[in-house]
Amino acid sequence: MDRGNLRADKLVALLFAVDGTLADTEEIHRQAFNAAFRVAGLDWLWDRELYHKLLTVTGGKERIRYYLDGFSTDASARSVTDDFIAELHRTKTENYTDALARGDVPLLPGIERLMLEARAQGLRLAIVTTTTPANVTALLDHSFLHDTSDWFDVIAAGSVVPNKKPAPDIYHYALERLDLAASQCLAIEDSANGLRSARDAGIDALITVNRYTEDHDFTGAALILDHLGEPGKPCHVLAGELDPGGLVDTAFLLRLHAHCQAQRAHSG
Repeated sequence: MDRGNLRADKLVALLFAVDGTLADTEEIHRQAFNAAFRVAGLDWLWDRELYHKLLTVTGGKERIRYYLDGFSTDASARSVTDDFIAELHRTKTENYTDALARGDVPLLPGIERLMLEARAQGLRLAIVTTTTPANVTALLDHSFLHDTSDWFDVIAAGSVVPNKKPAPDIYHYALERLDLAASQCLAIEDSANGLRSARDAGIDALITVNRYTEDHDFTGAALILDHLGEPGKPCHVLAGELDPGGLVDTAFLLRLHAHCQAQRAHSG
């Protein structure tokens, strides 16, 4: 299929990021990193203020290297090998997946509700993330109330592409495997890096913020919300022209997608 020649069409697929989008996982990631450092006998400590800065880099191993290059006061930090970083990251991933298995990470409001409704309405679902595949599997297995084994047409995760977000590579990868045009998709993201990744792949994005991303620059987002909303727990619009009325459902996403496509056509 020549996706570049496809005309703008109705919404076909929802592409979800993971950390901070499906669940408030970043704090669990931070704790898992610190536990890995302790096991390795290191005195590194990532507090919330520091971790907020480190999150400008996607990917766990990349984040450790970023810390060593720009934040660590340890004189030997620059000599730490990639193999040592990889081992630290393996331990961190074990800590994180153990936390998920204990049920420590509930989904954010509206995630499972929206996915169930979207599938019932015939929309396709995909995961588009640069987090480790094991982290995705653990979240799907332990944080959802339903069996999600057949929910996602594509799970694009980890190092399947050479460049992680904010590069658009992971979204291009997902589009290839979905065999869809960017104009047929809508991304659900939580960070400036995720927004840029989706937008540079030609995909409009709805943003839900969290404690680590609420101050990000989301210029170009289709809509910015605090969460997707649940009955009795309405979401709130932080920026954007359309209002879901407290609850993001498939009818609203179809309207949002059509609005975005109309804007692109007008500006193009």
